[in-house]
Amino acid sequence: PCIMSLLVSALYNIVDQIFIGRGLGFLGNGATNVVFPITIIALAISLLVGDGCAAYLSICQGRMDAENAHKSVGNAIGLITVSGILLTLVFALFRDSILQDSVNNIGYAREYFSCLILGIPFFMFANSMNSIIRADGSPQFAMGSTLVGCIINVVLDPVAIFILGWGMKGAALATIAGQIVSA
Repeated sequence: PCIMSLLVSALYNIVDQIFIGRGLGFLGNGATNVVFPITIIALAISLLVGDGCAAYLSICQGRMDAENAHKSVGNAIGLITVSGILLTLVFALFRDSILQDSVNNIGYAREYFSCLILGIPFFMFANSMNSIIRADGSPQFAMGSTLVGCIINVVLDPVAIFILGWGMKGAALATIAGQIVSA
């Protein structure tokens, strides 16, 4: 379940690439590639908090120290929530500086970026909590929450891009919807 959960997480970007490529072409794919490092930064921070808490949680469980185990999870939830909100604000404030090198597809990149960053707090929360949930002995639940979010993204991507005609914004909103459900 742990490996499957990580593989499913990777599918978010792959699915977006497939549907955006079919619906908007190579400039749309280029825009997602410009924005992709932003999600990696958010993922790195969420795994830093989640994996760190998971390791400490495992130590506390081994010691039968429920009080510190609960505190560590509470601290992780607080830290990842604040980090997600701050990161979203930083990305929003520096959007044009971050996207300055995407000259040919700046419109697509701005549209995708502006929508996608709204889901950063949910994305970070879901990834942090998955590590903690796995450490707490429920890897199937962690995998299930990730899988449900991915399925929602896979279903909503073609609907938003092709049926509703929302383009890059639709792909970003489909991704956010999956992330919210996973969180």
